[in-house]
Amino acid sequence: WCISRQLWWGHRIPVWYGPPVNEQGIQTDGKDIPFAALSAEEAVAAAQTFYGEKVEIGIWEQAESNFGVQASSGTSGGELLSVTLRRDEDVLDTWFSSALWPFSTQGWPENTEDLSAFYPGAVLVTAFDIIFFWVARMMMQGIEFMGEVPFKDVYIHALVLDEKGQKMSKSKGNAMDPLEMVDEFGADALRFTFGRLAGQGRNIRLSKQAVEGNRNFGSKLWSAARFAEMNECGAPDSFDASTLKQAVNQWIIGELETCARDVTQSIEDYRFNDAAGALYKFIWNQLCDWYLELVKPSLAGDDEAAKTETRDTLGFVLDETLKILHPFMPFLTEELWEARAPGRTEAAGFLMAQGWPGCSDAYRQDTDGIWTGYGQDMDSSAAAEIGWVQDMISEVRSVRGDLGVPGGSKVPLALVGASAEAATRAETYRDILTRLARLETLTVTDTAPEGSVSTVVGDTTVALQIADIIDVAEAKALLDKEIAQLTKDIAATEKKLGNANFLDRAPPEIVEENRDRIVEWSARLDKVKLARTALDTL
Repeated sequence: WCISRQLWWGHRIPVWYGPPVNEQGIQTDGKDIPFAALSAEEAVAAAQTFYGEKVEIGIWEQAESNFGVQASSGTSGGELLSVTLRRDEDVLDTWFSSALWPFSTQGWPENTEDLSAFYPGAVLVTAFDIIFFWVARMMMQGIEFMGEVPFKDVYIHALVLDEKGQKMSKSKGNAMDPLEMVDEFGADALRFTFGRLAGQGRNIRLSKQAVEGNRNFGSKLWSAARFAEMNECGAPDSFDASTLKQAVNQWIIGELETCARDVTQSIEDYRFNDAAGALYKFIWNQLCDWYLELVKPSLAGDDEAAKTETRDTLGFVLDETLKILHPFMPFLTEELWEARAPGRTEAAGFLMAQGWPGCSDAYRQDTDGIWTGYGQDMDSSAAAEIGWVQDMISEVRSVRGDLGVPGGSKVPLALVGASAEAATRAETYRDILTRLARLETLTVTDTAPEGSVSTVVGDTTVALQIADIIDVAEAKALLDKEIAQLTKDIAATEKKLGNANFLDRAPPEIVEENRDRIVEWSARLDKVKLARTALDTL
């Protein structure tokens, strides 16, 4: 574009101009006479009719050097002898030209192979602010000249704002250069950030902190791959999930299957933030935080069968994880694909060329060819067993944090009136529970020990003996202070949301953010109140 936004190489306005004349055919002052025509020849014919057969009609061939110069007409004694038509220097607007893009770039109006192969397309990605200017015009011209719309779906992406919800502007000083963020955090981190924030109907609030956090997410996966390498968990030649014996391995396969299904469905529905969110939850929480911790005893133990099964399972899960993460973090996953099995790229091809989970004969399929899983009928007891362990560790950690138990202190824990199933699970996972929940002892009793606070995990009462570890009076004071602050914040935000002026003037995302805060604070308030009540028993 030149500064005036006139595309001199675009679609010129099909109007030619000649000099004004009076009824006697004498040139006069005034506005030029326009001749709209599909071609210069038609314009000449129209001008010939207007000026008469005696007048010689020509076309001024504009050159770039004299663009915009007015052409003159030849006269003799006031009589018009010749006319040089001047074509309008302007062009049809930008959107007219771009509306022809889906088919004009493929050889139209000729019926080329490219045109038949690539028209219509599947999806158009655009911002909401040019739906009328561009999208609607592409559809209208596609229907007019091609007989069908140029695309089946339109994905309307968000606008990228700064972390305060303002448009980025150099004058405001809040603009962020994506190339600088790529240099600092990596292309994958920036790409995954956009994926996580790209919720339908909501603009993206971009901050360096968000990109940095997703860089750390990539580092988390890299560390998991290093852990697998150190424990000889390579890429298995074959893997049959139906043969798994260990509950923790059965569980992670089930979590992987859930993640793969959620990511696949979300991508197909253009819900990219849901796909990225499912990946983040599985990789950071289930795979790295839980599974790697839960299998450490097995990988360090003497049971060779359990060790081999776990190595194969972790290797398989990592490879499948790389596949479903690849659309969001292509550079990291491609690097790990090769690094985990040197020479694999040469033998099996790049990761980007591998079959998507569920689209290969390597996975179990039903009679209709639809993927139904990783070849394992998940035993619900495995998920329940591992879920119990997770809930137990999480609840103990939460109570410790709420009551101010020092991180380095080990706490005696008792399961009060536990069922046979709970007692068995506690014994099976004693080492894991003791290490991850930082327990001094783990016992099963009929009554809660003195100096303990109780909580409930599932149908099991859990008693933590903390009276001798914390300053009860100080802990009560801290919880009372937090309860007061949360109560004040919730009341103030509810008052704000009850103000009609605020609701009318505030951007929708700000209103939603305040509602989310109330939900978050209310949940925290309930939790703190329970902890405060527990202290009254000491």
